[in-house]
Amino acid sequence: MNLVLQGLDGCMPRLERIAALTAPQRIVRISDNAIRCEGITYSVALRQTIEVAAHAAQLDATYMMGVHKLDEYKLVAMDMDSTLITIECIDEIADMQGLKAQVSEITEAAMRGELDFAASLRKRVALLKGLDASALQRVYDERLQLSPGAENMLAAVKAAGLKTLLVSGGFTFFTARLKERLGLDYTLANELEIVDGKLTGEVLGEIVDAEVKKRTVEHCCASLGISASEAIVMGDGANDLKMMSVAGMSVAFRAKPVVREQASVALNFVGLDGILNLLA
Repeated sequence: MNLVLQGLDGCMPRLERIAALTAPQRIVRISDNAIRCEGITYSVALRQTIEVAAHAAQLDATYMMGVHKLDEYKLVAMDMDSTLITIECIDEIADMQGLKAQVSEITEAAMRGELDFAASLRKRVALLKGLDASALQRVYDERLQLSPGAENMLAAVKAAGLKTLLVSGGFTFFTARLKERLGLDYTLANELEIVDGKLTGEVLGEIVDAEVKKRTVEHCCASLGISASEAIVMGDGANDLKMMSVAGMSVAFRAKPVVREQASVALNFVGLDGILNLLA
């Protein structure tokens, strides 16, 4: 059993301190901000100790059997809102209507798994009725930012020959622009109905919920002639759990507790490119 510890700039003294708790056979320095403790003796008690200590030191700790490489995988599938990008687009659109607090409350409950996603999305979109569609471009231009490490991660996975899928319970307005901007291979999201330049408060077609996300990952894998175990799937909310459950590596990125508990990797402090230290 190996343990990868990683953090942000200047973390090496903390990494070495936590590593010493594992009594490893060997420590491999992966980068200035990451080390791999090899040949540790695993126990539940030790894991709990390491996780508490690592979190207090603002480090991410990932247990892995053996050493794996990025090119062992063939697909990276990502959620969009609060995963590939830092915002929840619908909350920022709602802010244009003065309804951000009201919509954000529903969004948070849905991401924690407390509300049915499809019903909650329709409820939130209905509140946007009458909003000028130009608000979408304003959100993209003024508020949408990529998550830390996103560009580094994408550059590395492309160089390794992996395909990329952005599958989102958000909106096609944003996924289409990110696909072109980042050179993504595949995208799927919900389409907002716009009539006479204004949002109608309706979503066109089938809602991209947890089940649709899972089916999309499976369909993409099938079309590429690979198994789902060759996919890395990243998400942050409860509606990502189903697609994460079929992946060879599931990555909870700054995620809700229910997602962190079920993922094979939880990145709470480092950027999306933290997966690169796991796949040396």
